[in-house]
Amino acid sequence: QLQLVESGGGLVQSGGSLRLSCAASGRPFGTYTAGWFRQAPGKEREFVSRIDRIAYITDYADSVKGRFTISRDNAKNTVYLQMNSLKPEDTALYYCAATPRGGRPVFTTNYDYWGQGTQVTVSS
Repeated sequence: QLQLVESGGGLVQSGGSLRLSCAASGRPFGTYTAGWFRQAPGKEREFVSRIDRIAYITDYADSVKGRFTISRDNAKNTVYLQMNSLKPEDTALYYCAATPRGGRPVFTTNYDYWGQGTQVTVSS
């Protein structure tokens, strides 16, 4: 069983930066596609970014493209989300997720493993 633990959230002013980390344990993380999702109060969980298992191909939601960067270090079993130029609308609980599937999974139903989430709050 794969376990995921997020960290790095916090309170930041608009225009600031944060780096989220997701540490995996239980299985070799390099065999999983990893993704980041977020959920704001009263809204559905939405896709933010994902990075695949092998070629490190990435995808981003249009709302974060050019501001967020996903990366991974399989030797450390960790995936990161660097968030720059943060906006108040980025405020949400951010979740790390993983799936052994290939392709380009961008839906919550594509992912089998989830962390507990880390809160990101951006003040205006």
